[in-house]
Amino acid sequence: MSVLSARLAYTLMCLTLTWGVLTSTGWFDRLTGRQAVRATHQVLATITLTFVFVHGVAFLVLDSSLPLGRLIFPFTGPLRDTFGTLAFEGMLAASIAVGLKRWTTYWRWLWIHRLAYPAFVLGVLHAFFQALARGTLSAVYLVGLTLLVPTLAVMFLRFVPPKALEAAGLAEGGP
Repeated sequence: MSVLSARLAYTLMCLTLTWGVLTSTGWFDRLTGRQAVRATHQVLATITLTFVFVHGVAFLVLDSSLPLGRLIFPFTGPLRDTFGTLAFEGMLAASIAVGLKRWTTYWRWLWIHRLAYPAFVLGVLHAFFQALARGTLSAVYLVGLTLLVPTLAVMFLRFVPPKALEAAGLAEGGP
């Protein structure tokens, strides 16, 4: 259960980040409308957090000697576990920020919500170092890279200035 939830969480984490970039850039708005794209991103994020939570709780169930604090507080275990804890907490903070959006300024909300990017990187580091420590890196690297490369490409395009995208032919100019 722990391994399956971890792999599903990784897959959904990549999909959620990619869909979030498509939501923020408006690249898919014409297909279904902005509200449908945003709602899909929120559902993907919720399911991702659920699988991450199940992944963590499964370790508590499997190993009765594992203290709860090691899953909640970073830097209380190996560095590879710290990456996972920080990734989950960063994603959780980004999700909670959505609920606080109406009580804060847009820029403060956006700064908190952008914690999802470093949380994503920490999640990838957690997955890599856990697979390396468990000796399963050779079994999961192809799928992991297959999901990671397009996600990183879209994430990179998110921060490229729009004029550079237009010059490269990757985006159309506005009206």
